[in-house]
This record gives sequence, C-alpha cells and structure tokens, in this order.
Amino acid sequence: MAMKGILYQNNRELFVKAQNNITKQSNTPLLTLKQLLKSDIEKVDELIYKLVINKIDLIPEISNHTISSGGKRLRPLLTLASAKLCGYKGSNHIDLAASVEFIHTATLLHDDVVDKSDLRRGNKTANNLWGNKESILVGDFLLGKSFDLMGAANSLDIYRILSNAAVVISEGEVLQLSASGNIEDGKEQYFTIISAKTAELFAAACEVGAVLAEKPTAEVEAIRNYGLNLGIAFQIVDDLLDYFSSENDMGKSVGDDFKEQKVTLPVIKAYKNSSDEEKAFWQRCINDGSQSEDDIKTAINYMKSHNVYETVMEKAFEYADIAKKSLEVFEDSEYKSTLIDIADFSVKRTN
Repeated sequence: MAMKGILYQNNRELFVKAQNNITKQSNTPLLTLKQLLKSDIEKVDELIYKLVINKIDLIPEISNHTISSGGKRLRPLLTLASAKLCGYKGSNHIDLAASVEFIHTATLLHDDVVDKSDLRRGNKTANNLWGNKESILVGDFLLGKSFDLMGAANSLDIYRILSNAAVVISEGEVLQLSASGNIEDGKEQYFTIISAKTAELFAAACEVGAVLAEKPTAEVEAIRNYGLNLGIAFQIVDDLLDYFSSENDMGKSVGDDFKEQKVTLPVIKAYKNSSDEEKAFWQRCINDGSQSEDDIKTAINYMKSHNVYETVMEKAFEYADIAKKSLEVFEDSEYKSTLIDIADFSVKRTN
C-alpha cells in the first residue's frame, strides 16, 4: 500500500510538471478553457492517476509516461465543457472525461508501435523505452479501464457512444494502414480515415456531455457535429504541420508522415496539381517507398510551388466554421464562446 502511495505521488509530480509546460505553450482559448474547468480537470487527473496504480510496475510507468507527455488534453476537456455547456450539475462527467483520455492514450500507444515512432512531443515513446509488446499490452489495459469508466453514468446510450468510438478508431487505423503507400486509394479515403481515426473521439467526447445532461436530440446532434468537424479540422492541420512546421514543434521530425508513406491532404493536393515529373516523384516516394534523404525537401518545395499550404488551410477553416455554426442552437455562455474560440485555435495553432 505504501508503494502505491509513493508511485501515485511520483505520477502526480511528473504530470503537474508536464501540464505546466503545456500550459505555458498554450494559446489563449485553450488556457481559458482550462481555467474555466480547473476544478473538474483536477478531479479527472486525480482519477486517472489513481486508476493506473497497479501492482505490476510496468503499467503505471508506461501509462504515466504516455499521459504526462501527451498534448493539449483537448478531448477530456471537450467532455467537461460540453457537459457544462448543456447545464449538467452532477459528477459523472469526471469519469467520462477520464474514459475519453484512456481511449486516447491507448490509441497513442498502439499508433506509435504501428508507425515505429521514436518520439512524441519531444519525448521518447513508450515503445522506444520499453518495447512494442509492453506498449500494446498497456494500451489494452487502458482500453479496459476506459470501459469500466463508461458505466459510471449508468447509461446504455453513453456506453454505446464511447464503445462505438473505440471501434471506429480501430477501423480508421486499419484503413489508414491499407491506404498507406497508394496515392490513388488514399485520395478516395482520406476524409473517411481522419473522420474515424481522429474526429470520432472528438465527436463522442462532446456527445456524451449532452447525453449526460439529458438534452434533446437536436442539441445532442449539434454538439456531436461540433466535435466531429473540430476533429477533422484539427487533423488536417496536424497533417499540414508535418510538412510546414519547424523541427520538433510537434515532438517529431518534419516529414514523418512522408517517411511512413501516408497519403495526407498536403500530398493529395500536391499530387493533383503536379506535372508528369512531379507525379513520378510522388509515386516513387509514396507508392514505392523509395526515398533519399533530400526527398522531403523536394516534397516541400513542390508543395510550396502549388500553394498547398494555403489550399489545405482553407479546407481546415471550412471545417472549423462548420463546427462553430453547430453551436448556434445553444444559449450564449462562457463555455459556448470558448468552444467557438477553440475551433479557431485548432486551425491557427503552430503545434
């Protein structure tokens, strides 16, 4: 019991340090949302770190490492914010936000194994430090914990929403894997992939808050639509930053998606407008996986010549605008205005 207490305290100290670093780098809307939800997010954090304490040391070590080196904590914040937006007065949104974070963390652990990633946001990945088998198994543990937490609200609808999200995310991962290395297939499937792989959890995170508050169908659908389109905009920008961010802004080297032969929107736009010579380049690098060290520079230059940054950003803003309009059914509040700002932040961020 004493060992568990020590481990919990160490986890909390590491987490607080990581969150302080994230907060310093956050844009105003995200910081505002964290301040509005300060008490709730602290409860979520405490619940998360209590639940990862385990007699098997590897479980809290890997869980803590991955959660503490995570990003903006946007998904659980969306669950808390949607519940508050909808006037929920209880406490079950705490458990559901933790469930959402566990699902997300599990997918990060699995993704890094699939992508053979060594870094995530400047930190070594769990698979780099502990190994692939260990990362996959701890990811499975966290998924199991997420399902435990889903039952807190005693709602079959909420259980269905979150469990379905876990299934859809897995489908998106498999679809992305099958589309990698094939530009033609990737063009057709890109939005299906990011809707499943990324946006579905954003949508579910928002939807459960409204269901918990027992809001009418129109409002539940509206907040889900907000999350879905926010997630699409968020992922489009992530894919763009893989080519246009400075080194390690996202904790990974520029061009990781390129090296992994992922067919993302920047590649699709560049390929669509390319000359025969450029098409041959993209087919060699993406379809065949035959790449030299300087090919990433060539890829970026081709994108710049076809104004890919501008056209992809325009698409991201389209989805962010749809997300914002989805909130029109809700009465004005500090939560509504901050969620609107978050949609803009998701596109304008630099990491």
